[in-house]
Amino acid sequence: MNTSVQVLIVGSGKLAAELIENLKSRSIASVLPWNRKGERLECKSVVVHAGSGRELPGVVSFCSANNSVLIELSTGGNLAEESHPFPVIICPNINILMLKFMAMLQSQGYLFREYQKTILESHQAAKTSAPGTAINIARSLGVDPGQIVSVRNPVVQENELGIPSEFLPRHAYHRVIIGDENVRITFETKVLGQSPYALGLAKVIEAICGRDLEPKPYDILTLIQSGWL
Repeated sequence: MNTSVQVLIVGSGKLAAELIENLKSRSIASVLPWNRKGERLECKSVVVHAGSGRELPGVVSFCSANNSVLIELSTGGNLAEESHPFPVIICPNINILMLKFMAMLQSQGYLFREYQKTILESHQAAKTSAPGTAINIARSLGVDPGQIVSVRNPVVQENELGIPSEFLPRHAYHRVIIGDENVRITFETKVLGQSPYALGLAKVIEAICGRDLEPKPYDILTLIQSGWL
């Protein structure tokens, strides 16, 4: 059975450009930007939405007509709550190690509900969208997402958070502190550069190729906990 797919990348930002350039896998026959969706191969299409949402109505129509899997990388949308006649995989993050950390917090975060918690996130200064990973972590720990501290100042990022200067234009940093008056536990995560995102997406696509997915939303953390990744 041919399980290779054609991947269509929706978006015009850095992430979309990085995925078009770097996404490779034995399960991927080709990777094309959304504006070349007419160049169809004799295989199924997987659509990856990494855009602002402007193209989303057309993406939904395309996936409905072609029974394509939609992988949602953008934050702030409503695809998880909506019903569509095709599978949708909701990914607040696409780095596999980060996803496994998030899955751990999602399943065990209730253990820390009575403790004090702070969450800080840092991304490149150009990032203006909601910090989806930090919001997911906050919800897993019972923290109001409004209490998340966001850093976009390159001086603070380099001197106080330890982000190497060459990665200031492309990084994702999270620091979670849990404690009481006597004990403090700190979780710190750093994703540097562009390659972790393409590698993570390739693994997600490999995991879904050949599977008979139901036409419903899938939380990527549920797929992690189910052992798909």
